[in-house]
Amino acid sequence: MIRKYIWERKSWLLFVIAMELLFIFVAVLDEAIPLSPILYMVFLSSLLFIIFVVIRYQREVKFYQKLQEWDNNLNVTDLDYPVAPFEKIVAESLSKQADLLKESSSDIRTAMEQEKDDLLSWIHEVKTPLTAMHLIIERMEDKMLKSQLKYEWLRIHLLLDQQLHQKRITFIENDLYIEKVDLESILFGEFKTLQSWCIQKGIGFDLDLVEAEVLSDAKWLAFILRQLLTNAVKYSEASEIMIKSRMENERTILSIQDFGRGIEAKDLPRIFERGFTSTVDHHDNASTGMGLYLAKKAAGPLLIDIQAGSIRGEGTTFSLVFPRKNDFVGIMEGI
Repeated sequence: MIRKYIWERKSWLLFVIAMELLFIFVAVLDEAIPLSPILYMVFLSSLLFIIFVVIRYQREVKFYQKLQEWDNNLNVTDLDYPVAPFEKIVAESLSKQADLLKESSSDIRTAMEQEKDDLLSWIHEVKTPLTAMHLIIERMEDKMLKSQLKYEWLRIHLLLDQQLHQKRITFIENDLYIEKVDLESILFGEFKTLQSWCIQKGIGFDLDLVEAEVLSDAKWLAFILRQLLTNAVKYSEASEIMIKSRMENERTILSIQDFGRGIEAKDLPRIFERGFTSTVDHHDNASTGMGLYLAKKAAGPLLIDIQAGSIRGEGTTFSLVFPRKNDFVGIMEGI
């Protein structure tokens, strides 16, 4: 801060130093002017100038420190009362900007809330004809056509479900209910949803749950598992998907292993990024790059760590590492 202040006032310093050197230079050239009084005056003027700079620095540095803090809270009332005319101009300008920003941010927040509510309402309305469509499809006799329509219906259903949870995920902390959750019942519910797709692709599930219960939120855990299972089915063909649970260091670990195309090693660190699909399979238009991103984001408030391992051409394993029971004390108190 001192260096910045001195550099900003360099014109002052150079001017004062130049004037004092000029006085000394004139006294040296003109023998009629005694040098000692001139040196004494230069010393006193230098001392007074230093005192002046220190006082100004102490006053102005407080103002500009508050100015830096203003960036974070937009509260100009925290600024020291401006003394210098320039400080007054800055303070008035910032005050006007803060008022405009607060008004616009409030309007934006209201508009976003309205947009979210409208979209959620629209999704719920779409679900009604979608359910009716599913019932109609179930009554069809043409098995080939029925299978194709069920697959397309499932794609729409999963995309709507993903969009619904994407809008809700911002307020996930207000929507959590931590309880003992039966992994088997949740998984079988997801198997049933994906059944037509799995039959079409010749995919089965091998379930081995040593630990069948975890502490979590049933609805959001189902959403996380839905994204991982959908991902496994999407990139597998005519193979088993192995789902196992075990206890390790007082933590339940649930693993979902597929034997599909796998993930390139260079892509693995980025698979949970928003919108990331693949740097290798550019032709894959079915992937939105949102499923794993949303799963990771939903796992955070549930204290679930999602880990991924993969070998290209051999398959991928996702592991959900659930928290210890004691880890939930704080989050349950917050709820």
